[in-house]
Amino acid sequence: MSWLLFGVLLALMCAGVPIAVALGLSGAAVIAAAHMGMMSVPTMVYSGIAKYPLLAIPVFILAGLIFERSGVAASLVRLAESIVGVRRGGLAVAAVMVCMVLGGISGSGPADSAAVGAIMIPAMTRAGYPREFSASLIAAGGSTAIIIPPSVAFIIYSVLVPQASVPALFAAGIVPGLLVGLALMGTAVFFSVRHGFGALEGEERPPFWRSLKEAGWALLAPVIILGGMRSGAFTPTEAAVVAVAYGLLVGVLAYRSLGPRNIWGLLEESAEISAVILLLVGLAALFGWAVDTVGVFNAFAKWLTSEGTSEVAVLLSITVALLVAGTALDAIATYFVFLPFLVPVAMAYGWDPVWLGVVVTLNVAIGQFTPPTAVNLMITCRLAGVSMEATTAWVLWFVAAMTGVLLLLTFVPELVLFAPRALGYL
Repeated sequence: MSWLLFGVLLALMCAGVPIAVALGLSGAAVIAAAHMGMMSVPTMVYSGIAKYPLLAIPVFILAGLIFERSGVAASLVRLAESIVGVRRGGLAVAAVMVCMVLGGISGSGPADSAAVGAIMIPAMTRAGYPREFSASLIAAGGSTAIIIPPSVAFIIYSVLVPQASVPALFAAGIVPGLLVGLALMGTAVFFSVRHGFGALEGEERPPFWRSLKEAGWALLAPVIILGGMRSGAFTPTEAAVVAVAYGLLVGVLAYRSLGPRNIWGLLEESAEISAVILLLVGLAALFGWAVDTVGVFNAFAKWLTSEGTSEVAVLLSITVALLVAGTALDAIATYFVFLPFLVPVAMAYGWDPVWLGVVVTLNVAIGQFTPPTAVNLMITCRLAGVSMEATTAWVLWFVAAMTGVLLLLTFVPELVLFAPRALGYL
């Protein structure tokens, strides 16, 4: 059954079948071969998405689109430019800063990359940054959206690993998100200074206080979302609804950039994106159930931990496997394929499930801009008008920077667990 399950999955992926369909068909193949009754297939798909925490996903997606289209990104760009000033690498640092703040609203890497890229890539091109560099940097910066809370990826992880609560995961993502942002900024500044990118002569630094006033509504959003959850005013799912309501108030009344026609279009787009994600979750749940039924990962995990393998060697092996898988699989598929194996290993070694969730999600974030899948990079390359192959030289440097942070968090778990412990979630 194990050979059938993974053989069908690999064959379908090599044939170019969409990953969601490949996961669902391979799970259905096991059910059919084991004579478990094909009527269980729709039941498993439905049970995979019929979970209360998953309600937050379409609502957070809608909130991200509202903030993206309401002019929030542009106000954040002006604020970031007023902070870093006109200097070598200044716009690159501003791009990463905006990605981090906007990621703390949308929770979606592709949405973050699209919103920031549409504004920053033309500005960085005028300042002398190569389009390939700009596309690579913003794709990498956009990946911080699934690490910095609120994160759609963390919500899905908490559904698969109930021992890790959503508030604890959100808190655990704060320090890693900041470290990743600093690593990307440092790498961008190094190459900007080395190659003379940025710092156009005659460019004026935007006035700080005016920029802060314009961006105040945007900066208040993460405070309301995370502060409300910390105070117990609302749950993570309810926080998504609060984010939508606040975004509509900002877009309609503060910035006056959203009207009835815009809002209807946002509802349609968010429904389409949510349907794709939840379909993938449902079909991946079918695959996960098949993996659990076959039991191959549990057996392998017991063999691995019983052979006296060094914990460091296991951690490094898992990191390499996840980094490689992230180049071909998206976040949801990575969770459903690897977590059935990782959870038993984590239990055997006594790893904290919250720490494991952050480390796995950071691996997934790196995969979001690492070819060939690279959904973030695909978006920014389209906005920059360059091919994905042309960005490889720059992408590898940003992958290296984030991998360095990943290894630090892997071997120093306290950096991840400090915030949730301080806030009382652990």
